Amino acid sequence: MKEKPAPKKIVLAYSGGLDTSVILAWLKDTYGCEVIAFCADVGQKEELTGLEEKGKNTGASKVYIQDLRLEFARDFIFPAIRGNAIYEMRYLLGTSLARPLIAKAMAEVATKEGADAFSHGATGKGNDQVRFELTFKALSPNLQIIAPWRTWDFGGRADLIEYAKKKGIPVPVTAAKPYSMDRNLMHLSFEGGILEDPFNEPKEDMFILTVSPEKAPDKPTYLELDFENGDCVAIDGKKMNPLEVMEILNDLGGKNGVGRVDIVENRLVGIKSRGVYETPGGTILHIAHRDLESITLDRDTQHKKDELSQEFARYIYNGQWYSNQMNALRAYMDYTQKYVNGTVRIKLYKGNCTVVGRKSNKSLYNAGLSTFEKEELYNQYDAEGFINLYGLPMKEWARVNK
Repeated sequence: MKEKPAPKKIVLAYSGGLDTSVILAWLKDTYGCEVIAFCADVGQKEELTGLEEKGKNTGASKVYIQDLRLEFARDFIFPAIRGNAIYEMRYLLGTSLARPLIAKAMAEVATKEGADAFSHGATGKGNDQVRFELTFKALSPNLQIIAPWRTWDFGGRADLIEYAKKKGIPVPVTAAKPYSMDRNLMHLSFEGGILEDPFNEPKEDMFILTVSPEKAPDKPTYLELDFENGDCVAIDGKKMNPLEVMEILNDLGGKNGVGRVDIVENRLVGIKSRGVYETPGGTILHIAHRDLESITLDRDTQHKKDELSQEFARYIYNGQWYSNQMNALRAYMDYTQKYVNGTVRIKLYKGNCTVVGRKSNKSLYNAGLSTFEKEELYNQYDAEGFINLYGLPMKEWARVNK
């Protein structure tokens, strides 16, 4: 294999956590080159405090912190909601959606700064390495990719902590929170550490975005969500942009204990991984949107979209956001949303998100057809001929074989 040239300027996906802090120092030690730290604000809140100073103290020549929250909500979360994307029927893909956006922004910085390499802190066992690197290959195919977890000699986090102490880098991992967290506008995820035994129940003090359903208010919260072309555009009649929608729904959902999921999922690399997620706003949006589709999509379109939604979720999970097949699938999803307009009434109570009403001026629901009372629109006798034709193949099979 041809040896790769030594990089001269690297753009590093930087969070200020243990892994990327050590990687920043390690890159400078290993390659002796300039390292630009890049952090995307996708809704981490207080995790961004002091990040620029820490990055420069650790050795970064520049630290970019870009506010991408609106773009994340508008161009990634909302398309996923329109496509009903849920991986393995339960995971709403918070981390999976953020990675291609971060990598896209890094590619833009690399072009601006004349960098010749990317680096990230994803491990060789996980999904994020694929999500970052597929995006790099799609958008900046000529730049080198450096993945330290696949090449360095550190055996695990204990080695990283020791290295960080030698370099004078503050270590954020403590005995009180011995797990990995990833927070953004869509969710907060927890993995590793004490959660690696899938039989252990998560401790209540671990959760940040949601209260325990047992401690949620005894009075339900009602919301009305207005949708246009499959996107939520207003809450209780107040117009909002996608970022505002996510912030309001995260707050209301969190206060009512909505959106907790504890699952064992199948990683792309074939490893089973236990993850605990808090996704309050995303859960509300998904439930409301899918319900509105029930009255605005015809049967065959709805069924086909439900089938393709699973494939859509896999593409997102597997880091294929910028692939040709994703472009085609997103075009199909968006086409189906032309008439997904209307209002959904939601009840939040003790961890539950329940649809209690829906209406649309494009509704295909016809009370005159569905009523059990006497009506003039549907001749029930016609069903006999339909059943005879529909059942003809079964009848003939039975005649020949039985």
